[in-house]
Amino acid sequence: MADNEAGRFGGKVALVTGASSGLGEAVARSLAAGGARVFGVGRDKERLEAVLTGPETAWLAADLANPDTCAEAVRACTEQFGGLDILVNAAGAHTMRHTAGVTDDEWQHDLAVNLSAPFFLSRAALPHLLQRRGCIVNVASTAGVEGQAYSAGYCAAKHGLIGLTRAMALEFDARGIRVNAVCPGGMTTRMVENFTFPEDPDYTLIMKTASARGLMDPAQVANVVTFLCSDDASAVHGAIYTVDNGKMSL
Repeated sequence: MADNEAGRFGGKVALVTGASSGLGEAVARSLAAGGARVFGVGRDKERLEAVLTGPETAWLAADLANPDTCAEAVRACTEQFGGLDILVNAAGAHTMRHTAGVTDDEWQHDLAVNLSAPFFLSRAALPHLLQRRGCIVNVASTAGVEGQAYSAGYCAAKHGLIGLTRAMALEFDARGIRVNAVCPGGMTTRMVENFTFPEDPDYTLIMKTASARGLMDPAQVANVVTFLCSDDASAVHGAIYTVDNGKMSL
């Protein structure tokens, strides 16, 4: 369905995870401002209520580490709005730990939130997206294209998410849907502001991931995500966009 006079995303339905804060919130607001009907998923009910306030929005407070919840989110969205055109997998979790001290549960949680949830959401959404020739945008990270100290689980999951993006893009190349990923660097989000470092870290290793330009506003990255969701990106498929304030290119 082409962008029309109702707005850049008029007539389209978008499901955005992580919509209660950070990049997910910025994307949800941008899509809604462009005329999309937005279904947001996040863990913070009060924040979801504050972000998704318009008549063409709805939300589900849920933990996407549970595969059943991923299917429920897609079902609730399509029942509410009658279909699905856009899936943005923006939810994520990152806690820095010394690799030797990572517990089994911590490892599994890293994979569940950052890799398995996007897969389960995509799997549930595919029949709807194929019907309407929609798109998926996965939010990976610069940790998906480089190493980051004290982030073994997070890096593994985000590298995997890029692999998932490329695998789906190839599989559905001739089926009309588009699958892309965005790899943000550091942003001024609540997750970053509340970041805790492991005991006795080597800060020279941590600073290898920083940009000299500092942290980005989530809205700057949301602009790239919403571009990939739009008809302006109709020829962009299987792409991995790095948005990191120039850190990796300098």
